[in-house]
Amino acid sequence: MSEASRAVSEDSTLLRRVATGDRAAFRALYDRHADRIFRFAMTIVRRAHLAEEVLQETMVVVWRQAGKFKGASKVSTWILGIARNLAFNLLRKEARGDRLPDETPGESNPAGRVERAIQVERAMATLPEHHREVIHLVYYEEMSMREAADVLGIPEGTVKSRMHHARKALAKELQP
Repeated sequence: MSEASRAVSEDSTLLRRVATGDRAAFRALYDRHADRIFRFAMTIVRRAHLAEEVLQETMVVVWRQAGKFKGASKVSTWILGIARNLAFNLLRKEARGDRLPDETPGESNPAGRVERAIQVERAMATLPEHHREVIHLVYYEEMSMREAADVLGIPEGTVKSRMHHARKALAKELQP
């Protein structure tokens, strides 16, 4: 069994255990997916404190809804779909003024990435949100076009089209 298929199997097993109220399984599932959820949420909400909020809300939904997972997709796809919906809901609430933003001053990238990573991040920021999403899912989350389409709830062809346009825009932004 490949490492990827082993991970999918482990996720499914953990989620079934979470559905029975197994807190240790929930912690393991959280540990396996928290970084991915946070990074994905950052592509949408663009602020660390909001991405952290999306992460926490996502995991609450996973805890409550684990028994309703139908297995039509990978567990990771299901979880990122939840995160995406919550991130957009959070942005809508902020836009309507239904919540006060909890701005964290001086947010920075603690990993101290090299200059190229900063350039890529800046270039990504120039992309429309729907292009950032597909780039993040395909490159950073290493999802297939099909999986990204499932997370985003759009046809695979739309993902491919967005990837094409996003790559083109990134290339233009990153040229010296």
